[in-house]
Amino acid sequence: MKDNHALTKEVGVWIRVSSDEQAKGESPEHHLERARARAASHGWKIKEVYNLAGVSGKSVKEHPECKRMMADIKRGHISGLLFSKLARLARNTTELLEFSDYFEKHDADLISLSETIDTSSPAGRLFFTIIAAMATWEREEIGARQKESIIVRAKLGKTINGSAPYGYQWKDRKLIINEDEAPIRRKAYEMFLQYRRKGTVAKLLNAGGYRTRKKTLFSDTQITRILTCPSAKGIYYFNRIRKTGSWAGTEKPEAEWGRVACSPIVSEELWNQVNKIIEESIKQWKKPGKVPVNPFGNRIWCDCGSKMYERKNTGKFHCRACNRKVPVEDFEQLMREELHQFYGSPQQVAVRLSDAKKHRDENEAALATLQRQIQKVRDEMNQTHKLYLEGQITPQGFGQFYKPAEERLNQMLEGLPKLEAEVNRLKVTQVSIEEVVHEARLLYTEWPKMDADRKRSIVETVFEKIKIGEGKINITYSGLPSSEELCKNQQRMAPAIG
Repeated sequence: MKDNHALTKEVGVWIRVSSDEQAKGESPEHHLERARARAASHGWKIKEVYNLAGVSGKSVKEHPECKRMMADIKRGHISGLLFSKLARLARNTTELLEFSDYFEKHDADLISLSETIDTSSPAGRLFFTIIAAMATWEREEIGARQKESIIVRAKLGKTINGSAPYGYQWKDRKLIINEDEAPIRRKAYEMFLQYRRKGTVAKLLNAGGYRTRKKTLFSDTQITRILTCPSAKGIYYFNRIRKTGSWAGTEKPEAEWGRVACSPIVSEELWNQVNKIIEESIKQWKKPGKVPVNPFGNRIWCDCGSKMYERKNTGKFHCRACNRKVPVEDFEQLMREELHQFYGSPQQVAVRLSDAKKHRDENEAALATLQRQIQKVRDEMNQTHKLYLEGQITPQGFGQFYKPAEERLNQMLEGLPKLEAEVNRLKVTQVSIEEVVHEARLLYTEWPKMDADRKRSIVETVFEKIKIGEGKINITYSGLPSSEELCKNQQRMAPAIG
């Protein structure tokens, strides 16, 4: 290698300062001044500065500044590299040794300001290897301590830095409801329960002018995260995933998880319904089939675990697995009686009226959120227009910012009247227990006159699963419709009654 004291030596300065060192006053400027002093004392000329401040030393070879430095060494632009100490060059032993080989190959020197390192001799190379190994060990020790600290904090329920799940925000180290996002997240659950497709939910939210926290369009992947995160039902788990790549990760042992209680956005029952559908769709790997002709077709299961289908040639529901058969006419009559009893009970109706009030409150919150977002987009559009008039953005830049905002505003304005009408309808539809009981009797009377679509709408609203066994029928109710919804159905039936 060349003599480090050669008067014509042209060198580069490598600056990589950790965040902790910067906090202690070890700024990049400080390191540069030390390098300038060393170069001046030896008569060297500084040709380049390679600034990697804040970059992790775990792997630096792929960093653009490192590639630039190695290219300068290769073309002879510099013949030496000044750095504060070995740990600041890199903390990966393999990379440090590769640097040494690369510099030796191109007759260039590695010059540490803190350690006496001469990579041209066998003894110096041995010392370089030992120091490099110690730097790697130090990095691994720091990583291990950080990992242990995270696990302890998680077990104690102390939060770790990170973004809050959609619908929430961190405030005073507590997870609280985000009033602008929570109604959108609740809407996603309701839509999925209706359509059972994450892509459809994403498209409908986007079409309604709703956007993610980063103001981008919703995707089915984001909808999956929103629906499966248990924070919506009141419990948020953190420190669950260990990243193995930019997009990949593996789940950590449950003993390392942390948990934070938060206010629920949806009921645990709704959350469980949605996630049960998601789990079953993952197992089956197939899209929902065609809508069956019989209104009960999506809800009937055999006690053996298989689904039952209506066979038109026999007039019976049939289980292909165990050959169980149930007459369709008898079954429908039984379910008609069940609906009558369900809504004919004043106690059950009182519960439904309470649910109806909750439904109205949720719609009012969704309307308020939409109105706030509309105003926010309008403010952003006005600000963009103002900057354009002041000449601070070009016509091209104006179009790039203004047109997407205008499109989103139109989408939200299109959905606003519908939501306003729904809220107004819920406000004026004040029904009593006696009125709902009366409507239940009307439902019982008019059931035979309804078409299949009207029957299916009522069945899929009330029943989640009907399991037929030997001499018994087990019924699992779903979200249980509000009394307003029942009365609305009756109002739609009215023209067909006469």
